[in-house]
Amino acid sequence: MKKRIPQFKNEDEERKFWLTHSSTDYVDWKKAQRARLPNLKPSVKTISLRLPESMLEELKRLANKRDVPYQSLVKIFLAERIDGESDHGLGQSKQTRRTTESRR
Repeated sequence: MKKRIPQFKNEDEERKFWLTHSSTDYVDWKKAQRARLPNLKPSVKTISLRLPESMLEELKRLANKRDVPYQSLVKIFLAERIDGESDHGLGQSKQTRRTTESRR
C-alpha cells in the first residue's frame, strides 16, 4: 500500500518535501499514464523594446525572406543566443568561462 501524499500550503513546502522523499513511496508508477497537454502554451509577457529604425527594417526584411512575422524572428534570434550563452547550451556561458579563466 502506497503512502498518501500530504496537502501542502504552498509550492515551497512541496519542493522541500520532495527533496527528502521518494515518489516511489507515494505513486505506483506501474499504473501511471502519460499525460497529454495539447493546448499548453508557455506564459508570455508583453514588453516594449526600443530599436533603431534601421535595425527594425532589417529584421522585417529578414523575416519576410523567411516568411515569418518579425516578432517571431526576434524570439528565434533571442532563444538561439540565450541557448548559446547559457549553461544549458552546448558550451559554458561567457560569464562562466571568464570566471573560470580568472581563477587560473
